[in-house]
Amino acid sequence: MEYQKLVIKKNPRVLYKETPEAKYWKRFKSPILIKEYGSVTSINFSPVSPHDFAVSSSARVQIYSSKTHQAKKTISRFKDIAYSGSFRQDGKLVVAGDGTGLVQMFDVNSRAILRTFRAHTMPVHVARFSIDKTHVLSASDDQTVRLWDIPSESSVHIFEEHEDYVRAGVVSDDNPNLILTGSYDQTVKLFDTRTNSSVMTMQHGAPVESILMYPGGGSAVVSAGGPTIKVWDLLAGGRCIHAISNHQKTITSLAFNSSGSRLLTGSLDHHVKIHNVQDYKVVHSIKYPAPVMSVALSPDDSHLVAGMANGLLSVRQRQYKSDEKATQKKDRDYIRSGTYQYFMRGQSSMADAADFTVERRRRAKLSKYDKFLKQHEYHNALDAVLEPTQRQAGLVTAMLQELMHRQVLESTLSGRDDVSLEPLVTFLIRHINTPSYTNLLVDVSEVLLDIYGPVLGQSPLIDDLLRKLSRKVNGEIDLQKDLIQAMAALDMLFAKSTTSSSSSSSSTAAMTTSSTNPALSTIEKVKA
Repeated sequence: MEYQKLVIKKNPRVLYKETPEAKYWKRFKSPILIKEYGSVTSINFSPVSPHDFAVSSSARVQIYSSKTHQAKKTISRFKDIAYSGSFRQDGKLVVAGDGTGLVQMFDVNSRAILRTFRAHTMPVHVARFSIDKTHVLSASDDQTVRLWDIPSESSVHIFEEHEDYVRAGVVSDDNPNLILTGSYDQTVKLFDTRTNSSVMTMQHGAPVESILMYPGGGSAVVSAGGPTIKVWDLLAGGRCIHAISNHQKTITSLAFNSSGSRLLTGSLDHHVKIHNVQDYKVVHSIKYPAPVMSVALSPDDSHLVAGMANGLLSVRQRQYKSDEKATQKKDRDYIRSGTYQYFMRGQSSMADAADFTVERRRRAKLSKYDKFLKQHEYHNALDAVLEPTQRQAGLVTAMLQELMHRQVLESTLSGRDDVSLEPLVTFLIRHINTPSYTNLLVDVSEVLLDIYGPVLGQSPLIDDLLRKLSRKVNGEIDLQKDLIQAMAALDMLFAKSTTSSSSSSSSTAAMTTSSTNPALSTIEKVKA
C-alpha cells in the first residue's frame, strides 16, 4: 500500500465575494507613476474633451494629455510653489495661485500670462473660475476670500470673516453669487456677493481641507477636515445630516464622479476611498505608496489621478470589456518564444478518438518529516517539524495529532533532554490559547507533565518555560471566568429589559440578584 502523506488540517476561510462595484473600480488598471519635483498640491481636469488635466507641483503647473499621459505643456512662470491650477469651463484658460500671494491667469496654448491679480499677502491655495467666466475666486492664508473681475484685474468682493488660513473654496455652478469656503478655523461659510457677507456658518470641528457642492443644483455640500467628512443641508439652515469617518488620518481631497453618485476621498493614510452617496458606505478602496494630497476623476469617468506627498503622480485609466477581450486575443495570437505561455501552449487541446495515453506513475516526493514517519522514526519526525524553518502551527499540530492517533505520543516525548524539549514547550506557550489548537495542546501538555513531573527542578531552562506555560494557562482561565460572568450579567440585563414593568416582588428579587452578583452590580451602576 502506498504511503499517505501527513494531512495538514486547514481551518475554514471566509470567502470574499467580489461585488459589481469592486469590479468596476478594479478596471482602472495599469497605474502609471510619474515623479514630480515636489508634492502634488492639486489636480484639475479640463471640462472639455479630451479632458486633459492640470497638475500643480513645485513652482509649476503641467498640462498632461489624457491620451498619452505625458506632459504636453509646462507653465513655470511662478516665483514660489504653485497651487490650485484650474481650467476655465471652455478649457482654454488656466488660473493658479502661488506661495507669494499672486493669482495668475494663463492661456493654455501659448502659456502666456494674461492677467495677474495682486492683493493677497500670503500663499493662495484656492484659485478657480466662476461659472460666469468673467470672475475668479481666490482664497489665501491671509484669511481673506476675494472675487476678482477679469477685465479690470481688480477685486470686486472681499470677505474677511475667517479667522485662520482659508484652504478650500468653490463657486456655485447654479448661482455665481454664492461662494462656499472652508478654513482652518474649523468653519465652513457660505457667502453671498449680493449682501457682501456670509449668510451661513457651519462648524466642522476640525481644520477644513476640502469642500464640494453637490452637482445638479443640490442643496447639500460636503466638507473634509481631520479624518471626517460631513454633509450639510443648506435648505435646513446648514444642518449636518451625515458625519462619516472611514479614514485613519486627515482627508486632504474630495471629488465626485460624473453623475455625483460616488464621492472619492484621498487621505494621508495612503488610501483613496469611494463612497456611495446614498448611505456613504465605502464601496471600494485603493491603496497608494505615499500619503495622498489630491485626487481627481475625469468628467467621462475614464481616468483616476492621484497626487502624493512624495511627488508621485498616479494615473489609472479605466479599461473597458472590449479592450480586455482584445488584449486577451492579442495575448493568445502572439506568444513570445521562451515565455511561460509558450511552454504551456496546447494544454487545453482535446485528444482524438484514435489517440491513446501512456500511463506513468510518478513517485511521490516526500518531505523530511514524512520520510521519518514512513520509517516509524517518530522522535526525528517531531524534531523535523519543530525546526525553526518548519515551525508552522498547522504542521506541528498535525504531527502531534498523528502521533496521538498512532498511540506513540508518550514514547515520542520520553527520553528527551532540555535542549530537545525547549522547542516543543515554547510552541505550547505560544499557541495553547489559540482556539483551534487548545484541546489538542492541553492533552499534549498533560502527557508532557506526567512524563517529566518527577524530574522538575533539574533544568533551569525547562523550569522557567513551564512557569511561563503555567502563567499563560492561568491567565486564560481568569479571562474565561471574567467573560462568563460578563455574559451572565448581560443576559440578565437583556432579559430584564425585554419584560414589562415588574411587580414589587420581582423588583425585590432583582435587587437580591444584583447584590449577590458583583459583575451585575457593577454594570447596573455604570448604566445608572
